[in-house]
Amino acid sequence: MTSEKSKPWRGIYPIAPTPFTATGDVDHDGQRRVLDCMIDQGVDGICILANYSEQFLLTDDERNTLTDLCLGHVAGRVPVIVTCSHFSTRIAADRARRAAAGGAGMLMLMPPYHGTGLRTDENGMVQHFTAVADAARIPLMVQDAPLSGVALSVPFLVRLAREVPLVRYFKIEMPGTATKLRALIDAGGELIDGPYDGEESITLMADLDAGATGTMSSALLPDLIKPVLTHYFAGRRPEAAAAYARILPLINYENRQCGLRATKTVMMEGGVIRSDHVRHPLDALHPAPRAGLLALARAVIPFALRCRR
Repeated sequence: MTSEKSKPWRGIYPIAPTPFTATGDVDHDGQRRVLDCMIDQGVDGICILANYSEQFLLTDDERNTLTDLCLGHVAGRVPVIVTCSHFSTRIAADRARRAAAGGAGMLMLMPPYHGTGLRTDENGMVQHFTAVADAARIPLMVQDAPLSGVALSVPFLVRLAREVPLVRYFKIEMPGTATKLRALIDAGGELIDGPYDGEESITLMADLDAGATGTMSSALLPDLIKPVLTHYFAGRRPEAAAAYARILPLINYENRQCGLRATKTVMMEGGVIRSDHVRHPLDALHPAPRAGLLALARAVIPFALRCRR
């Protein structure tokens, strides 16, 4: 892998789900199949241990095991982004150090938060990201998402990129993502190597028009999202828009009705994993939205639905 300065990462970097057995244990063999299924779709990279990986429902030991398992199994076939978010700077730095030592190409983390009341100010956030960067010495992606409840203004994100040089990538998934991406690119200039969107790529066309160079979808249909990027980056916007329109009903249903459960449901239906279990207090999909999801998936047939058929 080249450095972020010589060749910025661009393309599709979906989030790997964490499969569990029907009794709720981590399914290590299933995790390997998930990673292979994603790589077989031609993804540009994979992100592990993110919110859509149910990272907030994993023990520290499970997390360490999955970090090592995923990095070892991918074995450099594609770049891996490891999420290391934590309110504790020390813990986030330890996670970052372990991921970098295992071969991660990039780290993703949210600003430090805990619940609705524990936050730090902008100076504290700069110190937090600095400590993580110093521990890992690989590029960092800032995840700007509503879940944290932390306001990250464009001027602050540019300041962060300026003061912590390894912060070069930004996953923006706030309301008005395209507007914020455009403002970030305009204000940050060459400091911004990777303006990405997320949230299942639900606003992808608007975000590409705003200057996004990457997207972080779920692992539900990256094989069908990638052609949108390929067409767009080649200057074929009408073809990109047509490819996106075909899959948008499934993306919308995933985003608005199913959340992180959608990928597991489709992967189980496709034989990639044996169970679509999610850990309590999350609930399994109700039969009605499950049927609706699978009907939309069968209309476009993502690779995950036929991976192990």
